[in-house]
Amino acid sequence: MRPVLNFPPALLLRAQPVRVLFLDVDGVLTDGSLYFSEAGETLKRFHTLDGHGIKLLQRAGITPAVVSGRDSAALRARLSALGVAQLRLGTEDKAPAAEAILAELGLDWTAAAAMGDDWPDLPLLRRAALAVAPPTAHAEVLAVAHHITARAPGAGAVREACDLLLIASGVYAQALEAASR
Repeated sequence: MRPVLNFPPALLLRAQPVRVLFLDVDGVLTDGSLYFSEAGETLKRFHTLDGHGIKLLQRAGITPAVVSGRDSAALRARLSALGVAQLRLGTEDKAPAAEAILAELGLDWTAAAAMGDDWPDLPLLRRAALAVAPPTAHAEVLAVAHHITARAPGAGAVREACDLLLIASGVYAQALEAASR
């Protein structure tokens, strides 16, 4: 099976050294809506395309890391189901949280991609070798993004970022072929 996805060569070159993808949650892994139950529990909606993309990244040796200002049982359950081990939840100051993850992984910002949608994500997006934003992101975030996804947040935007990294790392076609057998 021949892949149909393609990205500009300059974008693929920028993405080649990436070994960690920092993800925001609300407005990236979700559509940004916040739902609260009568008991005050936060409910979130996640998309299976994004989850499978995260699993494919892990198989390719690229670490997904979540740095979010919010924390919830729903979020922790989803990330646990996906096997995401690098988490910094409930943190408003995202740069030090991301830098701690980079230190744990023995990496620096030249090996990092970040995906975010609002001002709290700007410190990561500005430092990362590859900055990705969903199309609904704030104008200041869109202005610094190297890639703006065609897919909406919470509806495959993260998968698009994962596919970009998989193509850049040279494993996408082989993974697609194995999946289509």
